[in-house]
Amino acid sequence: MSVETTYQIKGMTCGHCAQAVTGELTLLPGVRTVEVDVPGGVAKVNSDAPLALDEVRTAVDEAGYELVGIDG
Repeated sequence: MSVETTYQIKGMTCGHCAQAVTGELTLLPGVRTVEVDVPGGVAKVNSDAPLALDEVRTAVDEAGYELVGIDG
């Protein structure tokens, strides 16, 4: 079983942004895939189980962006 969650991220403007966010989110335990849509300002994360919001927020912060919302 896997869980797909869409996170709204503020500040992404280019492919480098997408790579940075993907790199940080991929490091979280249980993450299978990450798809970043820069124009839409979202990252879709497929994981083994729901991720702790504080861990996702920290990963996005580490990439240099701001987590502004979540769509289960």
